Amino acid sequence: MSRKKKQGDAEQDLYAQTAGAIGGLAIVFGILAAIKDKTGLSWPATVLLTAGALVALGYAAFKAREGVRRLLAGKTQPVTAVQHEAPSGLAAPLDALDAPGEVPAHPELTAALRTAGAIAKEEVIRAGEVTVETVATGKVYDFLVPGGRTYADVEKRLANVAGTFGVTRLHTKLERGRDTERRVRLLVLNEPPFTRPFPTPSRKEIETFKGGVPIGHDVTGQLVGVSFDRASLLIGGMTQMGKTTLVNGLITCLLIAYGEFDLYLLDGKFCGLTKFERIAVRYESSDNPAVLESMLDELNGRADSRYEELREAERQRKPKPTFKPVFFVVDEAADFYTHNGTPESKELVARVADKSRALVSKSLESGIATIMLTQRPSQNAIPVMVRDQFQYRMCLYVASEGTAKVALGDTYFGTLAPINPALLDPQIKGQGVLFAHGTSTLIRGFNFDDNFIWSVVDEVHARQQKSIEEAPVSPLKEAIDLLRSKGVEFMPTADLAPALGITETNAAQRGKQLSKKLGVAPGKDEKGVVRGYWLNDLIAAATSGT
Repeated sequence: MSRKKKQGDAEQDLYAQTAGAIGGLAIVFGILAAIKDKTGLSWPATVLLTAGALVALGYAAFKAREGVRRLLAGKTQPVTAVQHEAPSGLAAPLDALDAPGEVPAHPELTAALRTAGAIAKEEVIRAGEVTVETVATGKVYDFLVPGGRTYADVEKRLANVAGTFGVTRLHTKLERGRDTERRVRLLVLNEPPFTRPFPTPSRKEIETFKGGVPIGHDVTGQLVGVSFDRASLLIGGMTQMGKTTLVNGLITCLLIAYGEFDLYLLDGKFCGLTKFERIAVRYESSDNPAVLESMLDELNGRADSRYEELREAERQRKPKPTFKPVFFVVDEAADFYTHNGTPESKELVARVADKSRALVSKSLESGIATIMLTQRPSQNAIPVMVRDQFQYRMCLYVASEGTAKVALGDTYFGTLAPINPALLDPQIKGQGVLFAHGTSTLIRGFNFDDNFIWSVVDEVHARQQKSIEEAPVSPLKEAIDLLRSKGVEFMPTADLAPALGITETNAAQRGKQLSKKLGVAPGKDEKGVVRGYWLNDLIAAATSGT
């Protein structure tokens, strides 16, 4: 029934359209007949006269509309024309950009933005609103886009704009103007980025840097940094691309900029973070997920106690407590989220993933920042539940766009002016795309000399030792002094407990009392048999904050 009804409706529509067409022809014929009767012309002359009159009226309406538009846009003021040389290969004809009586266009930028689709074909970049500055690395174009356009119109077409200048997206950098949304600052490099390395920053430059902690240089040689206040950082990239060198430079800058903080290191590469072992609260060289779980338990415990202090301050209407910053650095993080196929291993990895997610998310308020590095940014390298918690993402050279999404986020290439890490030069180590607060920046990390890093570490270590010496008497300080006076690095619980006044004869109870008194968990000797305390662990506990 419905089919027949549809066919009937179609036939009725056809009849109605035919009748309408016949009626329209009758009206046109009647109008032409009336004109013929009034003018006394023949039929062909009447048709031609009518058509000519309609064309003339249409042209007059078009000219009137254009005049009003130009008047409203302020384009009727005469300005002296300025000649500019245009880049080769631009599609738009430069000799037709200006019409008599109009404000002159900047031929280079107008043609480039028109070709790239950042502005419409009838829009121009005014020559009087353009400043071109030659810098050491290239040229900076400071200009206003046409009214109704904004900085974002150029940003989302930045790759196309770069192409019109005969360079790649990596050769360009865009900045937003501070006075109006229409202002754009466009840098076009003379050569590929980081072709010549920039000098490493001095201590003073690191200490006075106002953007948080410097992590590298941008393409102009300016310092670029991140603020680890309520944020964490994930760094991905293929092997031998400079991740470990980059993070060594970052830790060095942290030591200079922050001065005092607690450092936890999990060295999955076994020797990538060794330079900082002596000043770390806890240093582990392992690729065992159980070791990561142990460190996560310790750090999550610190985070929980800090949140309890925050809640108590709120209840008592007191100012929020200030916590000593904590940084947890994990090198080769992907190894800790890989199981061996057994049920026990799968369960362990699942716990590690959940505890990692909890720690990274808690950094928002508890002052514990996590920095993870992985050389295998594949889809399953680091669980999504963990990756999604990182506010800062950085990706060094990778082989494909899909791999870059794992480090930078699945929606990264839908953001404004993205930079594809797969296009980076793999011969230039330590360069990568830093994605923070919706903005992409191409940077290259610092490559500090080993002697400089060691000097910074030695200074921090000396401050730590001095703070221990000046600390008030406590069981922990007594234990440190005892091990130092005997010249040993490890002392069994059975020997240390009586020296600190514990007379308990039961070994288990003695161990519990000593651990509670020191506030430090015991370890085992080098053979993994005798339980006791390492001097480095006691010193780390003494120098760590809440």
